[in-house]
Amino acid sequence: MVKRLIIRIDEEKCNGCGLCIPGCAEGALQIIDGKARLVREALCDGLGACLGDCPQGALYLEEAEVEAFDPELVTAFQGEQEAEESGAAYGDAGSGADGFGGGCPGLRSLSIDRPAGEQKETRSTQGDPGEGASAKSELGNWPVQLSLISPTAPYLKGAHLLLCADCVPFAYADFHKALLRDRVVAAACPKLDDAGQHVERLAAVIRANDLAGITVARMEVPCCGGLLRIVEVAMAMAGVTLPVHDVVISIKGELKTPQIREMGA
Repeated sequence: MVKRLIIRIDEEKCNGCGLCIPGCAEGALQIIDGKARLVREALCDGLGACLGDCPQGALYLEEAEVEAFDPELVTAFQGEQEAEESGAAYGDAGSGADGFGGGCPGLRSLSIDRPAGEQKETRSTQGDPGEGASAKSELGNWPVQLSLISPTAPYLKGAHLLLCADCVPFAYADFHKALLRDRVVAAACPKLDDAGQHVERLAAVIRANDLAGITVARMEVPCCGGLLRIVEVAMAMAGVTLPVHDVVISIKGELKTPQIREMGA
């Protein structure tokens, strides 16, 4: 047992709508007897990515003595969920009620169809990586992984930090021009990385540098919401409030937020 943040549900406020379920990438929440329930404490990472998905305000974080977060257990449960979903898709009546249901939407395999003209344009630049390349890199710092960036790196002083989910540059074609330009980038994955280490590293960066602001660039999949929570906790740990812009990219590579949304002061 460890003392840490854990999700709690106010049953009086919960109406069983289920909107919080896909918001939990780990699959820790289920609708049971008409109410959202925490399946097991060890499945909850305590980052609160699901908080904004509840229209009733029934979800909240509480610091308590609970089971430690267990990523291996999460992986095992997600494997069980995927197996059950595959069985259901093929008419497998053996998907029992003992499963944990509702696998991570971010793991769903999708084939992204694009207009024929767009496909043709993309293929025209294939072959030698140097052929047809006209766009210039806007990368201004190295390393780019948050876990490798030194909080005392000189390029951080007064910089606008781009905290970017690992998948964003692959999905968003205008990444360099629209997001990376004039920003210092720090890349991270809220699902696969150690969130606690990221919080500590980001807090050190915020504390040691007079940052102009932070832009969070994340994918639309629920697990990416943890990136926002990392920023919130890091600012609280550092005792510094910064303007935070939230930019969401769809899995089709489109900007989902029509305009940048201010989160901080």
